Amino acid sequence: MSATAVMAVPDREEHLPEPLRQLLARLVSRQARVGVIGLGYVGLPLAAQFARGGFTVTGFDVDADRIERINRGESYIPDVPAAELARHRAADRLRASADWDALREMDAVSICVPTPLGKTKSPDLSYIMRAVDQVAARLRPGQLIVLESTTYPGTTDEVVLPRLAEGGLRVGEDFLLAFSPERVDPGNGRFQTGNIPKIVGGVTPLCTQATQALYSGCVQRVVPVSSARAAEMAKLLENTFRNVNIALVNEVALLCREFGLNVWEVIEAAASKPFGFMPFYPGPGLGGHCIPIDPVYLSWRARAAGLEPRLIEVAQQINAGMPQHVVNRVADALNDAGKALRGSAVHVLGVAYKKNVADTRESPALDILHLLARRGARVSYSDPYVPRLSEAGLDLAARPVAEVADCDCAVIATDHDGFDFAQIAALAPRIVDTRNALGAMRSEKVYGL
Repeated sequence: MSATAVMAVPDREEHLPEPLRQLLARLVSRQARVGVIGLGYVGLPLAAQFARGGFTVTGFDVDADRIERINRGESYIPDVPAAELARHRAADRLRASADWDALREMDAVSICVPTPLGKTKSPDLSYIMRAVDQVAARLRPGQLIVLESTTYPGTTDEVVLPRLAEGGLRVGEDFLLAFSPERVDPGNGRFQTGNIPKIVGGVTPLCTQATQALYSGCVQRVVPVSSARAAEMAKLLENTFRNVNIALVNEVALLCREFGLNVWEVIEAAASKPFGFMPFYPGPGLGGHCIPIDPVYLSWRARAAGLEPRLIEVAQQINAGMPQHVVNRVADALNDAGKALRGSAVHVLGVAYKKNVADTRESPALDILHLLARRGARVSYSDPYVPRLSEAGLDLAARPVAEVADCDCAVIATDHDGFDFAQIAALAPRIVDTRNALGAMRSEKVYGL
């Protein structure tokens, strides 16, 4: 652990209410009981990290199957090895529960629930509010509540705090409240929960200090900021930055095609500059639980404040248009072979939103499949991580990769390491490669973005 892990209780601890003084002492000594609400891609790795740091952890979820699997020591999240989870269970460091009354026993509670968009592309805070209401009904003096779910600036102060304070307890005096954004990157072998710096921002300075003490016990570096709003804004900035730069390079990819240039060559050449340039890469669109959604939260909040986030919204439009561009490239490839898109067999390689994960949330491959089917193509797919697609009107089973030999055009939408791209290049009659997966294997039958 870093130096931040050795953190003293405030100098004027004698002036703190006894429940808060005891809470801070337990956080620093790692004797605190920690609860994690939501045991998905964010919550389960966080719960395991708390257990790794020596805390006793209870995970809460409404999914009975998740609870049963965790209590059997079985992991359903690739970033949490089953052997490690089994060790935590054997040591009684980590358990899962659907009993919300157990929240009363927790000293600290981290809320890690989804924050999707509603049908009107406005923030859907219903999962947060349901979780907070469960906590509020059982809140007692001497507890620390931390929201990790990505949301717009002001949520912690304006939505979470009033619900927690309805029972008469006062923030900073009876209980503590902070925001600490999740920064999970599923499938990243280098950066995971323990070594990704943890931003913390409390509603009061004491809230920040307590949250810093909690996370310092299990992660390498904690980055305190002045407020919960600053922490909320920092998370949105991170992913809006990526969204805008990906939009820029997607637009550059379209320009390069018109100019007869290889965009990948252009990017690598520009990346040779040792300062002032950071390479981003084009693709079929954006997916996942953060990059396509977080900028929408920020632009929604900006419009509510009477501001016009033009750059953010243009970037959203560019990235949202990439699946249609991919379908147009499929039509180009088929047209060059004297075939129409309608009636042709198109096989999509990879439907997860990124390589080497099973997560299909907001995946552009799903949009590509929908658009192809709408234009009359006969669609199929391969993905070693997603055996079946049964969502958003799709009901398909994964097919063997070798079946690309029988299609009219293949689309590389996700470049999983498990794909044999040499085999794909040899078998498929035409290929639209949205990830530059074929690289030097490019030929006249391979179409880029």
